[in-house]
Amino acid sequence: MIIKEVSKDWSLLNKVGAVAALIIVGFMPLQMVVFFVWPPPTTVSGWFGLFSENAIVGLLDMDLLLILDYMLLVLVFLALWGVLRRGNEPLVTVALIFQIVGTSAYFSSATAFEMLSLSSQYATVTTDSERSILLSAGQAMLASWQGTAFNVSYVIGAIAALIMSLVMLKNRQLFGRFAAHTGIVAGVLGLVPSTAGQVGLVFSLISLPPLTIWLVLVGKGLLKQARIIDHDEAR
Repeated sequence: MIIKEVSKDWSLLNKVGAVAALIIVGFMPLQMVVFFVWPPPTTVSGWFGLFSENAIVGLLDMDLLLILDYMLLVLVFLALWGVLRRGNEPLVTVALIFQIVGTSAYFSSATAFEMLSLSSQYATVTTDSERSILLSAGQAMLASWQGTAFNVSYVIGAIAALIMSLVMLKNRQLFGRFAAHTGIVAGVLGLVPSTAGQVGLVFSLISLPPLTIWLVLVGKGLLKQARIIDHDEAR
C-alpha cells in the first residue's frame, strides 16, 4: 500500500510538472506580444506614466509573467529530478538546487509591484521635492530589477537547464536525444544574460526556440512517465 501511494505521488508530480512546462510555453507568445506592442520605457518617469495609464501592461512589461515562469520552472525541475534521479542523482540534485537558488535570486530582483506603488504615489504628490524623491526611488527599483540578482538568476537557471539536459541524454527512451540537445543549446545560449547589451538581447531571442521545444518535449516526457506509473499500478 505504501509503495502504491508513493507511485501515485510521483505520477501526480509528473503531471503537474508537465502542465507547468506547457503553461510556460503558452506564456511565451504573450510575453513577446507585450514586449513588441508596448516596449518598456527607458526612463523612470516613463515607467510611472505607463503604470498610471495601464497598470496591467506596466506589470507585464516588468516581467510579471516571468515571475510566474520561475515559479512554474521549480515544479518542472522537481518533476525532472524525480524522473532522472536514478540516472545521476548528484547532478540532477545540483540542477534542482541551482534552479531553486536562481528562482530565489530572481524574486529578490523583481520590483514590479514596488514600481506600481511608487507610480501611484507619484501621481498624487504636489511638490517638486516629493517628485524628486519618488523618481530617485524608482531609479533604484529599476537598477535592482535588472541588476546583479537578475543576472545571477539568469545564468544559474541556464546552468540548471544545461545540467538537467546532459543527464537527459542517458534517458533517451523517455525524452529522446533531440529533447536533450535542445536543452543543452538553450542552456548554453542562456549563459549570456539578456542585460548584456545587444549581444545579450540577441542571445535571449535565439534561445527561445530551443527552450520552447525543450519545454514541450519535457512536458510530453513527463506525461509519458505518469502514464507508465498509472499503467503499472492498474496491473
